[in-house]
Amino acid sequence: MMSPLQIAQRTRLEQGLIQLNIVFTGEQITALLHYLDVLAQWNHHYNLTAIRDPLDMVARHLLDSLAVLPYLHAGCALDLGSGAGLPGIPLAIAQPTLQWVLLDSAGKKTRFLRHVISELNLRNVAVVQTRIEHYQPSQRFNTITARALADLMTLWQWTHAFCTTDAHLLALKGRCPDVELTALNTAGAHYQVHRLMVPDLNSERHLIDITCQGSNLT
Repeated sequence: MMSPLQIAQRTRLEQGLIQLNIVFTGEQITALLHYLDVLAQWNHHYNLTAIRDPLDMVARHLLDSLAVLPYLHAGCALDLGSGAGLPGIPLAIAQPTLQWVLLDSAGKKTRFLRHVISELNLRNVAVVQTRIEHYQPSQRFNTITARALADLMTLWQWTHAFCTTDAHLLALKGRCPDVELTALNTAGAHYQVHRLMVPDLNSERHLIDITCQGSNLT
């Protein structure tokens, strides 16, 4: 039997998915809430996220990540600086046919990610522990995500070694980063700005969709 808090979390998640126009199975919703439960447990010891209210986690972690879902591209995806698995874990649950690599340099975070993957039996997710500038993948990625990680120019430059020629970098930001976009314009980058309307989240959220300039492996 679910506790009142679990019922409130599930209700908020289901209502948020309706507002995002996303259809999930009951198993996927259960997996998302299980992920939050494990995150909350580990957070007591490892400080993986500053968000500690279980209901706030639904909006700030799950719905905020899932708002990116319509912008994913088929193929392989890389989550840079994945941290607690955001947005990678929710998106991997949402799209089980999409193969994900979650990259982070912190041992406590990659240990958590591996535990979550095992706990949820996510067969479409792998974890790599290394610094971004040292990462040498054996494949190229069609989608690269980054959530509050670095400025746009730095992210765009990092992706050159990771992406296919038709890949997209999806950078999640709060307010529209006008100064960073000016730098991208100067460098000749091609991008689109999408304002995300995340249910139960009052702060601004923007997705910067940048066309990458990588090359296929030879």
